[in-house]
Amino acid sequence: MRRLYRGAFILWVLFRYGLDQLLLTSLQRPSLNVLARILALGRNLEASPGQRIRQALERLGPIFVKFGQVLSTRRDLLPKDIADELAKLQDRVPPFPSEVAIATIERSFGKKLEDIFISFEREPIASASIAQVHFGVLKDRDGQAREVAVKVLRPGMLAAIEKDLSLMRLMAGWVDGISSVGRRLKPREVVAEFDKYLHDELDLVREAASAAQLRRNMAGLDLVLVPEMFWDYCMPDVIVMERMHGVPVSQVERLRAAGVDIPKLARDGVTIFFTQVFRDGFFHADMHPGNIQVSIEPATFGRYISLDFGIIGTLTRSDKEYLAQNFTAFFRRDYKRVAELHIESGWVPAATRVDELESAIRSVCEPYFDRPLKDFSLGLVLMRLFQTSRRFSVEIQPQLVLLQKTLLNIEGLGRQLDPDLDLWSTAKPFLEQWMIDQLGPKKLIDQLRNEAPLYAKMLPELPRLLFDFLQGHRTGPDRTLEQLLVEQKRTNRLLRMLVNGCIGFLLGLVVMQLIIRVRLF
Repeated sequence: MRRLYRGAFILWVLFRYGLDQLLLTSLQRPSLNVLARILALGRNLEASPGQRIRQALERLGPIFVKFGQVLSTRRDLLPKDIADELAKLQDRVPPFPSEVAIATIERSFGKKLEDIFISFEREPIASASIAQVHFGVLKDRDGQAREVAVKVLRPGMLAAIEKDLSLMRLMAGWVDGISSVGRRLKPREVVAEFDKYLHDELDLVREAASAAQLRRNMAGLDLVLVPEMFWDYCMPDVIVMERMHGVPVSQVERLRAAGVDIPKLARDGVTIFFTQVFRDGFFHADMHPGNIQVSIEPATFGRYISLDFGIIGTLTRSDKEYLAQNFTAFFRRDYKRVAELHIESGWVPAATRVDELESAIRSVCEPYFDRPLKDFSLGLVLMRLFQTSRRFSVEIQPQLVLLQKTLLNIEGLGRQLDPDLDLWSTAKPFLEQWMIDQLGPKKLIDQLRNEAPLYAKMLPELPRLLFDFLQGHRTGPDRTLEQLLVEQKRTNRLLRMLVNGCIGFLLGLVVMQLIIRVRLF
């Protein structure tokens, strides 16, 4: 009965905000249109479609707000005005009662609040669709008082999301089946992607682990601070981390008044992002201004502060190679190579004509070369490439869509800080170094180092294996001394070829590295 009531309420909200018009415009079914008018009697449709979608999701509650946030990242699927409106859903959820948060903390740790914290601020400092944050002070393992931030999961989230997700799947199937406009939004795929993101975010220990990995990765860069996790106080529904002190990155005038070098800050943001992407393949994928601060403390002055690690992007070596080569080919205007990369990656059917895909990519990229590099958006170019590729039955990988969304965030943030920011000039050293590392001697040395444990295990066994081999050949019924000598000569010849090949390979690497440094860019 509750599920039926919830479904009826969702349907009423959709009609109330005129979302039926977005779904039924391509249908010739008068009965449905009459029903929509009756159910939504008295509604006002003066607002834009994007604004009405956002308002409807806010009315439906936290789960649908989170759905709108995730949907806003799919700029390859949505019109720009709708994606921009959905992006406004960040951090606009009313907090839940502090007494509920305290009860969750005490239940998770099996202790009273005063036995855990020296002090605890009952009023939350921030509230989002999945959790809210309180400040406090506790003693660490060394007995030192530490300022902390306590992130508490909203109560009853798992049951709520399972109920709403089942209804979303039902509605996605309905939209996919009756509306050509709805089908272009791929509702089933979007709901499935949302399901994955949401279940990942519901485990706060997973978020804490991602933050710890990012903190290790960024330790030697001296450009960004990531809060330390207090693992004695990390549970699936509560995590405790170091409290960070900083100024929101959107408060540019305040940062400028404090003496922060704003153009350098913009370049540092790009450096951080490309380091995470091309060096580590592990990047903070929710870098909107609400999750980014800047330190003005003397010891860490001018460094970024990253917060909220519920969405983390990962890239494989092949993903990074695809991106690096695409960017490089793009800035050389080598559109044929961009087309070939799409086909080689397997994202385009093998039967696709290279010249047709090349022509489509040229139509996207060429207009941007009439203006300075700093005057156009790499993120938008990448988005246009994804959209164009869909015409050729490309299945865009979710990790690259997440990367493109984050690139748009970084680029927008960087140009908000410094309108003259040239993203390519900042990114180029990382692409160049990454390409050299993949083809140079360093890559070979790293691979040998990684395989060293296997070699160390095999070497002691070689004498026994050789003895067993010779013993078996000596006792074989049809084996003669002449045949053994022939096999020995063949083995020696193969060994000489192997040694000569290794020497030639190393010389080739040296020559290749010299050529790359001269001609790559």
